[in-house]
Amino acid sequence: MKKAQQVTFLVDMNAFFIGCEALQDPSLKDRPAAVAGDPKKRSGIILTANYEARKYGVRTTMTIYQAKKLCPGILLVPPHRKLYEEKSQAVMELLGRYTPVMEQNSIDEAWLDMTGCEGIWGEPLETARSIMAQINTELGLQCSIGISENKFLAKMAAELKKPQGISTLWQEEVQEKLWPLPVGDLYGIGKQTAAKLQAMGLHTIGELAAFGKDILRSRFGKYGEEIFLLANGIDDSPVVPHEEGERKSIGRSTTMPQDITDLKSAKDKIADLAEEVGIDLRRLGKKCSTVHITVKYADFQTVTRQQTIPATDLTRQIVATAQELLHKNWTNQAVRLLGISVSGFERTVEDAQLSFFASQNDVNKLEKEEKLERTVDSIRDRYGLESVKKAAFLDRKETS
Repeated sequence: MKKAQQVTFLVDMNAFFIGCEALQDPSLKDRPAAVAGDPKKRSGIILTANYEARKYGVRTTMTIYQAKKLCPGILLVPPHRKLYEEKSQAVMELLGRYTPVMEQNSIDEAWLDMTGCEGIWGEPLETARSIMAQINTELGLQCSIGISENKFLAKMAAELKKPQGISTLWQEEVQEKLWPLPVGDLYGIGKQTAAKLQAMGLHTIGELAAFGKDILRSRFGKYGEEIFLLANGIDDSPVVPHEEGERKSIGRSTTMPQDITDLKSAKDKIADLAEEVGIDLRRLGKKCSTVHITVKYADFQTVTRQQTIPATDLTRQIVATAQELLHKNWTNQAVRLLGISVSGFERTVEDAQLSFFASQNDVNKLEKEEKLERTVDSIRDRYGLESVKKAAFLDRKETS
C-alpha cells in the first residue's frame, strides 16, 4: 500500500493579543492599535500591533516613543495575559477537533499533523479554509495557515501571506517560493546571523541552500548544518502532541535592572535561575533531557539555544549545560534579559545507556548527589531559598 503523503499545517493567529483586546473593545477595530507595556518601566514596548498600525511601520519590540512618532494616533492598551490564555485555549480546543496530533508552538500558533485526514475533512486547502472560517466565526479572531509536508516548511508557508492567508510550500515549491526570500527571513535566523551570512555573500535563502555545508559547519558549528538543511526544506522533526494538562517545560527568566556586557555576570545569573528550575523539577518528580537558554539583547533581538543531555534533575548538570551554551554563543553585546528552561521530561535512550555502562561507584555518587539535592530542597522549603547556597556549582572564578 502506498504511504500517504505527510501533510502538516501551521496555524498562526494574526496580531493575536490586540485581536483579543478588540473582542473586548470594538473601538480598537479598523484603527491603528497595539498592546504595549508600561511606558514608565523597561517593558514600555509594543508587544503586538494590529495591521492598521503596521502600515505606519509600527512593529513588535519597538518602543512606545518610536511607535507614537510613526503613528501619532495609535491606540495603546495594556496587556491582559489571562484573556490571551483563555482565547489561546479556545483556539487549541477548536484545532483539536480536526486532529489529535497537534503540537502547540506558542500561545498563538500550533502545528497539526493532517496526514490521512483528506477522507474526513477534504483536501488540505479545503480543510484550511474550514479551520480559518471556524476560528473567525466562533472566536472572532483571524489566522494564517501554512501547509507543507514538514513543520519548518509549514511555518515558512504561514509567513508568506498575512493576514488571513493560506499558503502551501511543498518541497517542489521550495525553489520558486522559498529560495528568493532574504536569508534573514529563514525561521531560526536572527539579525546577527543574517549579517554574518550576508558578509559571506549569502543574501538569499537560495544562496544559503547552494553553499557548502562543510563551510557553514566550520563557521557556525552544528547550527550551520541545521540552517543549510532548513534552507533546502529538510526537516524530519515530527509533530509531537502533548497530553492534556502535561507540563511541557519548566523555566525562569529575568530582566536585568541594568544591561550587562560581561560573560561572568551572565553565568552567575543563569546559575541562579537554573537553581530555581532544578527545585521545580524535583518537586514535580521529573527529569529533563533538554536545556534551553534565552538571551535578549538591548536592541530587543532574541537568541535561543538548546542542548540535549542525559536525563537529570540535578542542578549542577543543568547549570553546567546552560553556562556552556551561554559561553559558546556569547557576543559581548549588552544583554537585558536572560532565561533558562528545561524540557524533554521522558527518560531518554542516552540516559538508559549511561546507567547501563556506568560503574557502581558512578551510580553510588549519583544517588548521593540526588539525596543531597532533596535534603537541601527540604531545608529551603522550611527556611527559604536563600537559606542554603551550594558552592559546588556556584564557582564564580570561571574565565570568560
